[in-house]
Amino acid sequence: MDKRIKELRKALNLTQNELGSRIGMTPNTITNYETGRRVPSNQVIFSICREFNVNEDWLRTGNGDMFNPISEDEELDLYVGRISGGADEFKKNLIKTLCKLSEDEWDVLKKIISEMK
Repeated sequence: MDKRIKELRKALNLTQNELGSRIGMTPNTITNYETGRRVPSNQVIFSICREFNVNEDWLRTGNGDMFNPISEDEELDLYVGRISGGADEFKKNLIKTLCKLSEDEWDVLKKIISEMK
């Protein structure tokens, strides 16, 4: 399981500190999990799976896909949640600005983006 925790963290592009803070663990504890010095409890495994939508069977055994399947709306919610919980003010402000666009402004943005292709 140690290699899969590290693989998951890298797939999520998180540091040990960031992963640990999302599940209530210290970076040192995450290091111990990733090196195999400690085995995470069932509670920690459930926290990882819940927080990151990880397939529990994959995390425990390596069988199946890393993540549970989700709808496009759930995927969008996850992206927005990661941005809103992060420290990048530019990303937060961009999302806020996009949410305030009128239909006409969305049409202009679509046109600009389609011309960039």
